[in-house]
Amino acid sequence: MRTILIVCTLGFLGATAVQKMREGLRPAPVALLIAPQAEPAFAAGATAGVALQAGRNGHFFVSALLDGRSLSMMVDTGASACAFSEEDAARIGIRVGPADFTRVWNTANGRVRVAPIRIAVVQIGSITVRDVEAVVIPRGLLATSLLGMSFLGRLREFSVAGSTMTLRG
Repeated sequence: MRTILIVCTLGFLGATAVQKMREGLRPAPVALLIAPQAEPAFAAGATAGVALQAGRNGHFFVSALLDGRSLSMMVDTGASACAFSEEDAARIGIRVGPADFTRVWNTANGRVRVAPIRIAVVQIGSITVRDVEAVVIPRGLLATSLLGMSFLGRLREFSVAGSTMTLRG
């Protein structure tokens, strides 16, 4: 029950941030990637963890490596996939054209056409996930790229305790 409450709360916070972004308010990336922490090797296959500290606005931001290129992203458990603004996609070498926007997504702010893509390698601290589904959102519609469930759902676990989010690969 606690996990459901946490996920619902984070989804609400993500939707609120998207609304503020649509209104032209860009949240300051004030959360910090604390440090990769090695998990105790209790059992075979123990994996590394990464702790994130919430910013003043309660959101969690990460510096992600996407195919070796760095990009600041907001963690959003309410996003079914990782979502990149067209501007951020171009910064990391992903170019899309009008014909690439082939799908329609229902968002907190209505329907939007998106360009489906795949990221070969996404790294957050010591965690690496390969072949991650993502979308590119048209220019001007998304102020901060989102680290969504297409990445988070492939982790061993993620949790929030107080103002700390822990990701475990």
